[in-house]
Amino acid sequence: MLSQKARYALRALVELARTGGEQLTSGELSTRADAPRKFLEAILLELSRNKLVISRRGKFGGYVLARPAGEISFAEVIRVIDGPLALAPCVSPRLGFRKCDDCPDDPALCSLREALRRARDATAEVLEGYTLSDAANSRSPALLQAID
Repeated sequence: MLSQKARYALRALVELARTGGEQLTSGELSTRADAPRKFLEAILLELSRNKLVISRRGKFGGYVLARPAGEISFAEVIRVIDGPLALAPCVSPRLGFRKCDDCPDDPALCSLREALRRARDATAEVLEGYTLSDAANSRSPALLQAID
C-alpha cells in the first residue's frame, strides 16, 4: 500500500512539474499538495538528498525539480520514500534475492513467490512508465484522486 508520505511526495512533485521550472516555497507546495507543512518539509529534504529536487535557501529560496518532469517516474519517487515496490523481499530485483523470514529454505518451494513476482512486475511496469510530466499534464479528476 502506498504510504501517506509517498502520496504527499507525489503530489508536491506533480505541483513542481506543473510550474514549468519555476520554484515554489515549502508553504506554497504545502497548500497546493494539501499536505502538512512540517511533514512536507521533511519529505522535501529526503527528495533533495536523493536528487529529485533542488532546494534553494534564503529569502528567494524554494524548490525546483532536479531533472525534467518527464524523466522522473512515479516508481522512482515511491522507491525513494517507501522502498522497494515488491510485496516481499524474495521478488525485489533491486535488493537481489533475499529470503523471507518465514520462507522455506528452497525458494522454489514457496507457493506465493510466483504470484508476488508477477504483481511486482505489473506494478513496476505501470509506475516506471508514468512520469511526473504525465501527471502534471493530466487534469483528470480520476488521476488526482488516485494519488489522494
